[in-house]
Amino acid sequence: MVNFNSAVNILEVVRVSPPSSNSLTLPLTYFDLGWLKLHPVDRVLFYRVPELTRCSLITQLKSSLSATLLHYLPLAGRLVWDSIDTKPSIVYSPNNDDAVYLTVAESNGDLSHFAGDKPRPAIDFRPLVPELSVSDESAGVLAVQITFFPNQGFCLGVTAHHAVLDGKTTAMFLKAWAHNCKQEQECGHIALPLPHDLIPSLDRTIVQDPTGLETKLLNRWISASNNKPSLKLFPSKKIGSDILRVTYRLTQENIKKLRERVETKSHGKQLRLSTFVITYAYVITCMVKMRGGDPTRFVCVGFASDFRSRLSPPLPSTFFGNCIVGSGDFDVKAEPILEEGEGKGFISAVESLTGWVNGLCPENIEKNMLLPFEAFKRMEPGRQMISVAGSTRLGIYGSDFGWGKPVKVEIVTIDKDASVSLSESGDGSGGVEIGLCLKKDDVERFGSLFSRVE
Repeated sequence: MVNFNSAVNILEVVRVSPPSSNSLTLPLTYFDLGWLKLHPVDRVLFYRVPELTRCSLITQLKSSLSATLLHYLPLAGRLVWDSIDTKPSIVYSPNNDDAVYLTVAESNGDLSHFAGDKPRPAIDFRPLVPELSVSDESAGVLAVQITFFPNQGFCLGVTAHHAVLDGKTTAMFLKAWAHNCKQEQECGHIALPLPHDLIPSLDRTIVQDPTGLETKLLNRWISASNNKPSLKLFPSKKIGSDILRVTYRLTQENIKKLRERVETKSHGKQLRLSTFVITYAYVITCMVKMRGGDPTRFVCVGFASDFRSRLSPPLPSTFFGNCIVGSGDFDVKAEPILEEGEGKGFISAVESLTGWVNGLCPENIEKNMLLPFEAFKRMEPGRQMISVAGSTRLGIYGSDFGWGKPVKVEIVTIDKDASVSLSESGDGSGGVEIGLCLKKDDVERFGSLFSRVE
């Protein structure tokens, strides 16, 4: 394990506003409300640009961010829920000097270590992402941090409120910002409009709520907040110095071998063998076997799926906000996954995931979104929890601000909730990057199990 011994110094915090624009109020949908009090999603993108100067970097990122916010006005606003409102809304008003807070920092650390795959202290990534302000009545929507590594490059930390935007919307915003920044460098100005697939659709009237799911979710959040409206987030656990961040990879060839392993042993069962199912099933198998223990124990397994194309009629692919629904099972039996021999545990995980993915339909939205409220009440302390942040379909590595694509993207948030991060391989090879935060002994056990894919 590398000892960083690095410091991140905050140089300034500036407010970045969109060009002259009108006020905007955007009500939350039930897709947003499902994530209302969960912690924000923190990402950090690392760029290796040794010749870059800090002054040039900050100037270009600030001006292109301002131009991009014109299309993404909600990100410059606040999430508001006062006592007279029936539900929270995103409010942007130039009269209130609403803006995105941008932190400028400098690090004396080694960018290559941060952007590597080997075990690194998870706590060292925290200074690279900004925090959102949150109170009962108001919450920040987006905060960004630019950390300059002299003679190496920079990283971009992005903290996004989960009740305002999901991974797809975050990726769309980052690529729009990158597009504008790159165009400004190449043309000297931002003149052309954004590509159509990077312009968000802000229409909320297209999300129908025939069963009153919004009210049911709001009632549960109010009940969880001493029977009053509150935007304060559930507390996050403190990150210990013994937690390490590590990246594992599955190549296209690895995924092909795992898929063939299932096809050979599945005895004609109709199983879903997508890259996601194969990858996540393999990770689940390694995680459960890493923990070992009593085979009769239960494991909580979850993931979220994009519902834009699953609704009838479908929402635009550029729909702004959340449009994801969680799925999985809070009471997965460990025993079949722990079973040894002929890949039985892995095939069991594939079968379970197939069932959960098959259940992703509009008819199950309400059940899936309300289930966690009851399940967490009865869950015993210490139960192993496995969930997914990110996706192999977001294309985050396509965020080229004019200095090349990121050399590494990390979802910092996984240090708080024992989740797994998934993304496409940055080298464009079609493989998958898998991020984990584990204790040292668990890193070694997981790595030993994971390497058996060969």
